[in-house]
Amino acid sequence: MDQHYRDSRKIDPTLGERLGDGSANRGDRMEIGPTELAFAEWRAAGLELPDLEAMRRFRWERLTQHVVARGYGGLLMFDPLNIRYATDSTNMQLWNTHNPFRAVLLCADGYLVIWDYKNSPFLSTFNPLVREQRSGASMFYFSGGDRIGQTADKFSGEVLDLLREHGGGNTRLAVDKIMLHGAKALEAVGIELFDGEEVTEKSRAIKGPDEIKAMRCASHACEASVRAMEGFARANVGDGRTTEDDIWAVLHAENIKRGGEWIETRLLASGPRTNPWFQECGPRICQRDEIISFDTDLIGSYGICIDISRSWWIGDAKPRADMIYAMRHAHEHIMTNMEMLKPGVTIPELTANAHVLDEQFQAQKYGCLMHGVGLCDEWPSVVYPDQEVKGAFDYALEPGMVLCVEAAVGAVGADFTIKLEDQVLITEDGYENLTTYPFDAVLMGED
Repeated sequence: MDQHYRDSRKIDPTLGERLGDGSANRGDRMEIGPTELAFAEWRAAGLELPDLEAMRRFRWERLTQHVVARGYGGLLMFDPLNIRYATDSTNMQLWNTHNPFRAVLLCADGYLVIWDYKNSPFLSTFNPLVREQRSGASMFYFSGGDRIGQTADKFSGEVLDLLREHGGGNTRLAVDKIMLHGAKALEAVGIELFDGEEVTEKSRAIKGPDEIKAMRCASHACEASVRAMEGFARANVGDGRTTEDDIWAVLHAENIKRGGEWIETRLLASGPRTNPWFQECGPRICQRDEIISFDTDLIGSYGICIDISRSWWIGDAKPRADMIYAMRHAHEHIMTNMEMLKPGVTIPELTANAHVLDEQFQAQKYGCLMHGVGLCDEWPSVVYPDQEVKGAFDYALEPGMVLCVEAAVGAVGADFTIKLEDQVLITEDGYENLTTYPFDAVLMGED
């Protein structure tokens, strides 16, 4: 340990060299992580912290097993969320989504190599499962210009050498997302490409014990952030200045305060802008006696996605009867569908037996009944009967899966939409709803 680290400020001097999650007890540790605010809130809530080393090993072992089971020599990942899953390391995540400069190769023997930004190979060195740090995977036009092919040729040669050494010479390679020059270069050296997304999505679908602990912590942090956003909205809407953007900014700020990372969408709308759903928040000044609906799509503590939705009534008057009916109908929809969740039930069965929305809400129903969630929205997708593609999701639920149960209820031409969503863990004998945030009592007609 160098002098810089020896002198760094402890973020909790009562815990010694390591925090409860196993990460280094210093504010300048290499990997990003929760803040003291988050740790304090989790202690107060009695939450058990994840063991990050055990979580990383679980993910690495699970990915390796999936690679071997399919007879591949390796798995090559460019998707930043797959890289996070494989290495638990980050590097300019959002920029990386449209400028893919990182890559990770997991070989069949478990040997893990990362190609990172040339000036930041140190960002994954905290994880001993990552055996090598390299650079040279930037195969997008901005980086390589008219000589991208040279970068791709060099990269493909390195991958081939690694497969020969650590993949048993097996050149059957699963790849999740890759630029065109890279794919052609890999094929040119005799590597046969297969669907890596199928591997990673199936791997990520089952959460290990420490991932579930991390998700509980992230969920608590997300709900604390939502509570702050609701408090701000109720205190300020009606002042003639507060906009949708002002309200949404609170969620971003509170998420960051707890060591969260980003929010994938801008899905908060007020009043008539809630219908049709999927209008993103903007400069509209929010009015009293209106509905505000939102969907967090939040990448929070430990990089875990917490994807919940609520609709609030902000005002002094009572909501209309049609609003209360829609709220209750949306609540019935997600709660009835949640009751079907248990190990062994198949995704086509969930589709076939789902709660049926009223005809007036069918045209603008949500895009799916449920979807998986982990580091982001993940496989599988459970669709409505009229959207089903036979054979696309012929799988049964298993313990350790986490599903978000959705509802968007708003009639065509109406001036509101109710948006509700809870995040649910599949247990050994049923399910556990991880979401505790209350439903608006006034919109439910209870107050």
